[in-house]
Amino acid sequence: MLSEVEQVRLRISRATDAKKKSQYGQFFTSERTAAFMAGLFPRSKGTCHLLDAGAGIGSLSAAFLERWRSGELKFDHVELEAFEIDETLHEPLNETLRRFDRKSFTKRVRGDDFVLTASDWLSGTLFMSPPQFTHAILNPPYKKIGSSSAHRIALRRVGIETVNLYSAFVALAVSLLAPGGQIVAIVPRSFCNGPYYRPFREFVLNRCVIRHLHLFDSRDKAFKDDDVLQENVIVRLERGGRQQEVTVSTSGDDTFSDISTRKHSFDAIVEPNDSERFIHIPTCAPGTSETTGSPAFHHSLGDIGLSVSTGPVVDFRLRDHLVRMPEKGCVPLLYACHLTPTGTVWPLQDSKKPNAILRNDETEKWLYPNGFYCVVRRFSSKEEKRRIVARVVDPRSFKKTPALGFENHLNVFHENRNGVPEALAHGLAAYLNSTMVDESFRRFNGHTQVNATDLRQMKYLSRQDLIGLGKWAMKQGIPSQSAIDKKLGTLPA
Repeated sequence: MLSEVEQVRLRISRATDAKKKSQYGQFFTSERTAAFMAGLFPRSKGTCHLLDAGAGIGSLSAAFLERWRSGELKFDHVELEAFEIDETLHEPLNETLRRFDRKSFTKRVRGDDFVLTASDWLSGTLFMSPPQFTHAILNPPYKKIGSSSAHRIALRRVGIETVNLYSAFVALAVSLLAPGGQIVAIVPRSFCNGPYYRPFREFVLNRCVIRHLHLFDSRDKAFKDDDVLQENVIVRLERGGRQQEVTVSTSGDDTFSDISTRKHSFDAIVEPNDSERFIHIPTCAPGTSETTGSPAFHHSLGDIGLSVSTGPVVDFRLRDHLVRMPEKGCVPLLYACHLTPTGTVWPLQDSKKPNAILRNDETEKWLYPNGFYCVVRRFSSKEEKRRIVARVVDPRSFKKTPALGFENHLNVFHENRNGVPEALAHGLAAYLNSTMVDESFRRFNGHTQVNATDLRQMKYLSRQDLIGLGKWAMKQGIPSQSAIDKKLGTLPA
């Protein structure tokens, strides 16, 4: 039997058009997810100062308050500050909260902008000390922040640099937590890696310890009533404190019926020497590799003498030097469309992209010497079967050309800006195209971009094993997916 709050959530969600949902970037939390999130808070007593920013109809607050009413949380008093900018939701939000009215519960529903208000609190603009919350429970809005918007300006005033409202909400909530304060939030996984969220990761990890991470195996289940296709993670953070083991749980969907839980050292979550502060969410047993289940697959690109870089040719910046079909004084310019499972197809007669770039003093620094390279495209659709798609560039496809141009939507594996041995290029491509690598990358990468930074953080086979794999792949012609996966499974641990 659905609770009254859940029935209201479903009714309002179905009646709200997609344009309005996109405008606010807010999708309501299901009853089961809200209960799971509220259940992550440790037992506490005393006075609770609870923050619910982006409260919607109050599903998260209700789950938290229900746990208090049942006696699991031993607070003498609960003071709730609920922010909801959509004033049409204030009536159902107040109705939700009235169910918990008692002398020991006080509440305030605010219709002002949480980012602007919290930034004013923290910067002292309001000439008052900011509130300090003991607990925060969040399903923040998911919406990009413009670089010159009022939100970005306000956030920078309090030392927060981020690109999306969801990370802004979390960073502000962290800033407003009292020492030892707890925050539980459901957010997209995109913050875990990639360069855009590095300042946010630094901000949070410098102020909090991670206590719990929960991952959904299926990315369309957390907000399935809103048809949201997004990889989400539930995280519990504690302000200050001493970092200990991190509890990592997974479930197939928001029923949490098949939940699996393990504890991992913090070093398995954030590698000690990782300057990017990537947050890994291991789904295999502690002490084994996320890629293969074997600790033997642990070589860095530096170990195997390779580097990876984003393709340096940004076509709109070099527009005057691009040529649709090759001519004298040009060298090949490669886009993803030129690279197929059967090899490099160049030039493409019907391509909308240019096939060549003039080689001159202005373009020379953007070119690579002709040679064998392994390339990975940077962008994919969330619904594509593979996230990582690797191809081999064969210099014989271009006759005697001295140089190559790689467009910016490709990542290029190279050896000091030169080509790599043929067998190594084929072995690297086969390894990256394996199912185990792709699945591992999807667990670690929450967005559709495959950045050079992500590829640098991955672990690889040794150079010797990659060359051996490449020699095998070259004999196969075009090895099938099953053949690649089977071959990877026979490599020694």
